[in-house]
Amino acid sequence: MRIPARAPTLEELFDRIDLNERMPAIFSATLSPKVNGEYPHWDDIRRRQPPEGLTREEAWFGIKFARHNQTRQLPLRGKNGQSATYCLTDETLEFLHWIDQHASGEILVSEVITDPDNRSQYLVSSLIEEAITSSQLEGATATRKVAKEMLRTGRRPRDRSERMILNNYRAMTRISEFASRPLTPELVFELHRILTEDTLEDPSAAGRPQQPGEQRVSVYDPEGNVVHVPPPAEELTARIEAMCRFANGDTAGGFIHPVIRAILLHFWLAYDHPFEDGNGRTARALFYWAMLNSGYWMFDYISISRILYGAPAQYARAFLYTETDELDSTYFVLYQLTVARRAIDELLAYLRRKMSDVRQTERLLRQSTLNHRQVALLTRALRHPDAEYTVRSHSTSHRVTSQSARTDLLDLERRGLLERKLIGKKFVFHPVSGLANKLTSS
Repeated sequence: MRIPARAPTLEELFDRIDLNERMPAIFSATLSPKVNGEYPHWDDIRRRQPPEGLTREEAWFGIKFARHNQTRQLPLRGKNGQSATYCLTDETLEFLHWIDQHASGEILVSEVITDPDNRSQYLVSSLIEEAITSSQLEGATATRKVAKEMLRTGRRPRDRSERMILNNYRAMTRISEFASRPLTPELVFELHRILTEDTLEDPSAAGRPQQPGEQRVSVYDPEGNVVHVPPPAEELTARIEAMCRFANGDTAGGFIHPVIRAILLHFWLAYDHPFEDGNGRTARALFYWAMLNSGYWMFDYISISRILYGAPAQYARAFLYTETDELDSTYFVLYQLTVARRAIDELLAYLRRKMSDVRQTERLLRQSTLNHRQVALLTRALRHPDAEYTVRSHSTSHRVTSQSARTDLLDLERRGLLERKLIGKKFVFHPVSGLANKLTSS
């Protein structure tokens, strides 16, 4: 990945531009933090045709000056001691308003997810998706099909890749438990330990930051180029404590919207890069902690890593733009807000489709005595006729006892809707051929 050019600072531009002569022309042409609806980096500006009558550096000066007037400082410090900042643009405010409307209340949410009978099923699916894609972002190679089979059946992981995914699933299931607790260094270390257990070359590195005297782990691009060198290990204790104070709302500089705080917590952990491995997974886990801690309960059902995994270069570029422009984290904030909105949009669209499926199946089964778990299984079976179900997978999906799961499956077999086969030492259930016709005629 190409590393963006470092952006000139205002101080550097003051020395290069004759502002006594050029200020009127600059301010008349570039007085907005954004350009054509974007929040461009110097790497973009230097490749574009500048406004007529201006050089590229003059155009950048006007943009930077306008941003300076909207900048808010953060307690995160760069390696040179400079404060990280963010700019509260109109687009940012619009994103935040939309997320407030759609991710924290219940009025606009589909009845699928507000129905207690269905919540566990969708929660498990979301946790599995996030566990897989967050791990794949960090190098896990297990396919989605194999990973889902492992998590739903409860079998032991066969290699490091599967172990990463299992660890991530376990960590995500704990986030909801942690969400009511304030963030502490110990909680950060516990999350990291869960995420990295039995996956590190040095097992003692799970659950602890790097220590003074250890070689710091830098960040590399796919071509092997260093793209980020984290702060010295000697600073990590103070940095993690400051990060936790920030996460818990101790922001002396004024109010910071909870969604922005969650995104900046994600960035902060990734920037400090305190662990030997697993920093990305821990950073994303902390984002979920912050969102749930602030009441955005829908993020229990959303996977941001699935979207990040689909465009890893954009995810990396958001980090690099911030680091190469005086730690202006607006680049990262805006990108993560677009990811969050897309994730919510896709969840709502998915729930609308599932609600249609549920209603169709319920119409077909309205005279039956099936329970909600059996209805959910049959709904999925109609769309996935090759699916397999076991007592363990059904129990996991619906968070019920093995006996309840076994009773559900045997009853569906008795009704002629599932077939049972002995594979190895366990029974596996499949939808019968022509399931839709059987439901219609039953």
